[in-house]
Amino acid sequence: MNPAWIWGISALATAGVIFRPYNWPEAIWAVTGALLIVALGLLPAKDAWSGVLKGTDVYLFLIGMMLLSEVSRREGLFDWLAAFATEYSRGSPSRLFGLIYGIGVLVTVFLSNDATAVVLTPAVYAASRIAKVKDPLPYLLICAMIANAASFVLPISNPANLVVFSGSSMPPLGDWLKTFSVPSALAIVATFIALRWTQRKAIASDTVTNDVHRPTLTSSAKIASAGIVVTVIVLLLASSRGMGLGFPTFVSGVITTLVILAVGKAKATDLLADVSWSVLPLVAGLFVLVSALQFTGTIQQLSDLLHHAVETSPNTVGFWSGIIVAFASNLANNLPSALVAGSTVH
Repeated sequence: MNPAWIWGISALATAGVIFRPYNWPEAIWAVTGALLIVALGLLPAKDAWSGVLKGTDVYLFLIGMMLLSEVSRREGLFDWLAAFATEYSRGSPSRLFGLIYGIGVLVTVFLSNDATAVVLTPAVYAASRIAKVKDPLPYLLICAMIANAASFVLPISNPANLVVFSGSSMPPLGDWLKTFSVPSALAIVATFIALRWTQRKAIASDTVTNDVHRPTLTSSAKIASAGIVVTVIVLLLASSRGMGLGFPTFVSGVITTLVILAVGKAKATDLLADVSWSVLPLVAGLFVLVSALQFTGTIQQLSDLLHHAVETSPNTVGFWSGIIVAFASNLANNLPSALVAGSTVH
């Protein structure tokens, strides 16, 4: 076996995920790379399947969160939150900025950064149009930036958190908060200050109308919000006991969806059609690619190198390792970066 083939295919597949040539979905590149590695005999099929199974907890978590986000979007919960911020801004762009930022923090922390980036952003844009905001860019930047800044507050705040710990048990909630609460708070505050400063001219010259109609929450939207609250409580309890988060998220998302379908007018086929299912084969393909890198010994070599470096200069290695992973995650995609980094550390 020539490891160079695996390195090359993995690099090309990852580049496809990042740059999306021909506008093809990311999943196509990850799955094609994984299948090619197996088809060429570079990785035994049983090892590839073992790699896929390593992501079971992540798949369940993603399904549950995607269902919760989609039913909340369809029932207008995010539109209501955006309209709430606009109404209570009382015509002040600065107050509107702060309210949207606060809502973005809550959505990211309790529904994951994907919900903020994909679901809250259109709601904020629609609300800014209704409020006759001159320039919606400062408020849209909030959704993009807070999706990063608040993504480590809780284990559920970012699917990549589960990916990092896919090879070992997730730290209990208490340990997680001891490690990440202060850095997360600093990141949230620093991001707010930086955004507010860079957008100060646009906000100062902006206007917000007071005549904003906040939509009434339907019974289905109230069920969706209750489902989110229950899910968060269940996940916090599970996390405090060091349990996996995938299965409880999946169960909570499915139950909430079934209840809304039973009492509402939404059709299951329409709802399921709008869920971004392609993220599941994307993650599965990435798990196989990392398994292939492990098969070549590359991950072990990186781990040994990291272990040796930590023994000689722990503070310097910790600093630069963090910088490299953060740069790779933001330049490329946090999922492959998290998988490689997590596998190396494990």
